[in-house]
Amino acid sequence: MNKEIIVRSSSSDVDFAILKDGKLSELHKEAESSDFSVGDILLAKVRKPVTGLNAAFVNVGYEKDAFLHYHDLGPQLSSLLKFIKRVSTGKLKDFSLKDFPFENDIDKNGTINNVLKANQSILVQIVKEPISTKGPRISSELSIAGRYLVLVPFSDRVSVSQKIESKAEKDRLKRLVQSIRPKGFGVIVRTVAEGKKVAELDKDLNNLFKKWNGLCKKIYKAPHPSKVLNEMNRAASILRDVFNDDFTGIYVDDETLYEQIKEYVHEIAPKKESIVKLYESKVPIFEKFGVERQIKTSFGRTVSTSKGAYLVIEHTEALHVVDVNSGNRSNKAKSQEETALEVNLIAATELARQLRLRDMGGIIVVDFIDMTNTENRRKLFDHLREEMKDDRAKHKILPPSKFGLIQITRQRVRPEVNIKTREENPNGRGDEIEAPIGLIDKINIDLERILNSENGTNGIILNTHPFIAAYLTKGFPSIRSKWFLEHKKWVKILPRDAYTYLEYRFKDKDGKVLK
Repeated sequence: MNKEIIVRSSSSDVDFAILKDGKLSELHKEAESSDFSVGDILLAKVRKPVTGLNAAFVNVGYEKDAFLHYHDLGPQLSSLLKFIKRVSTGKLKDFSLKDFPFENDIDKNGTINNVLKANQSILVQIVKEPISTKGPRISSELSIAGRYLVLVPFSDRVSVSQKIESKAEKDRLKRLVQSIRPKGFGVIVRTVAEGKKVAELDKDLNNLFKKWNGLCKKIYKAPHPSKVLNEMNRAASILRDVFNDDFTGIYVDDETLYEQIKEYVHEIAPKKESIVKLYESKVPIFEKFGVERQIKTSFGRTVSTSKGAYLVIEHTEALHVVDVNSGNRSNKAKSQEETALEVNLIAATELARQLRLRDMGGIIVVDFIDMTNTENRRKLFDHLREEMKDDRAKHKILPPSKFGLIQITRQRVRPEVNIKTREENPNGRGDEIEAPIGLIDKINIDLERILNSENGTNGIILNTHPFIAAYLTKGFPSIRSKWFLEHKKWVKILPRDAYTYLEYRFKDKDGKVLK
């Protein structure tokens, strides 16, 4: 499998597209002006504790106060508050925690008023960016993420990613990390640490400890609120979380960004440095790699699959609803139950891709096509879990209900990627139409379906708008010529002046419309 990262830079944004065998699987958009990114640590001030919510509102510099729940304070809050007070007044200049006297853990079932007061200084970390009308969600249980490890101040616990399945490897990593971790700090071992040597882990840990020291130096006499640790630039953070040895290419259209990414890849995987390439063609990078077309066809309300089935995705404030449809797909050689299973499996694969692509979070309810066979419902459930195995967001999938619904919860830490795919109608009436760039894909899908059915034996005529007809027949090889080479069937194309831009019909030689 070819896995590539395509990086497009503009004056204000950086877009990252992750392709698997040329198919868009993830899209990340980062605005340079973003003041609140997941992972940032800020020195903030408690605005007011609210007993009824068992939470506090904290001023982090956003128009709406951030929300800090009691359960997000961390057990060692008392030690953290004492540390902040001593560092901010200049009384403590050794940030290693090895000689720092720890306080007792706070009561896990306590109340916010017992531990926090208004106008109190506190270190907080962004765990969820501002979404819709809500301010950022924060935690005072700090963690600093690296390539292989996550450093957790005021802890003594070492834990290993559950995704590492080998018990022997888990024990090896735990032993190594216990031997190198600094006193007063806990460590979480990430999945990508599997198989790594102690020297690589130690280097990563030292980098994280330097970040902690740099963060603490900024606390002294710092104003409230102020950012004391900036999550690394998005290019590095994306690579840190997704990059592995499977990637075959990273293409960047900006020279400065190219140098940054090349330097970071050299640091984390020197043997892979050669896959980072500067893209210098005059054709926009997203067009060259087919990303622009896929964006237009993947973000609408209706999403077609290559097999004719399609998803309808509706959004509300509280949840997302996805309806699975078989479209014009039919296969007379199979029973209705087999056809339903086949369509559902195709839809499940596309659904897993859509969740990652749009970064949909919260509650997702999926209405698959009804199946009566219990074994088939289990196959669908197992297939969906397998397809979502690589999803980095925390998620949970419930088995199909009696009504054939599957419910999914998926962690949402950033606003959902929402791209407008409809365009202004060129007829000048002011209404909007589906993006024309996806029309050829729809024609291809319909043509393939017709050719695979018995309807394809009686000659095929395509009626379409003159502009579309010209596009399909121009040049060599034209799109029509490619159809002939692939399917060994000639499609006669007849322009129709009365048709709208996106209107087309397939007919047989007798003029009967093929569906």
